[in-house]
Amino acid sequence: MNVDESIKLFKGSFNVAYQYTIMPGLKRIKGFTLIELIVVIALLSIMLFFAIPQFQSNVLTDSTKKVTQWILLKIPYLKEKAAREQMRYILHVDLESNRLWITHESMPQEAIQSSEQDGYKLPDDIKLMDVEYPDQGKISAGQADIYFNEKGYSDKAIIHLENDDNERFSFLIEPFLGQVLLYNRYVEFEG
Repeated sequence: MNVDESIKLFKGSFNVAYQYTIMPGLKRIKGFTLIELIVVIALLSIMLFFAIPQFQSNVLTDSTKKVTQWILLKIPYLKEKAAREQMRYILHVDLESNRLWITHESMPQEAIQSSEQDGYKLPDDIKLMDVEYPDQGKISAGQADIYFNEKGYSDKAIIHLENDDNERFSFLIEPFLGQVLLYNRYVEFEG
């Protein structure tokens, strides 16, 4: 038996087996099998899993998201840096110029001025409303300072922002927590 004869025999046996799977008197219904449908749904799910986050990060970026990310990342970084370098850092919040900048206790005066000029300027559609401390109350004009101690803790404070859509955000800085708590509303200290 050569290769051609074995292929014919295989094809013939396949056809015979296939003929017995169809019951006499029933018509073959054309359509997709369950396995084909599962494979297509799985492929679409995988494509959407990767496509939706890219869509959100590229298309839905706005200034509120950028400011939120800056604050949520910078404050834990300042706590860690103050503890690592054993130096007091200060986050300055200038409510008049809508600017945030960072200094440390041993900076010379010209470096402090340079840091203020090069600080993070919030976009025009975001406004710093106030900074609230539990013991000092609210500072809604001028400048508020939040201190990050060399032992790794900070002042307890809330930074309030508002965007052009009148959405308000509150960033709660807890002294002993590494992260900042974000509220999508105006939150105040009790009492």
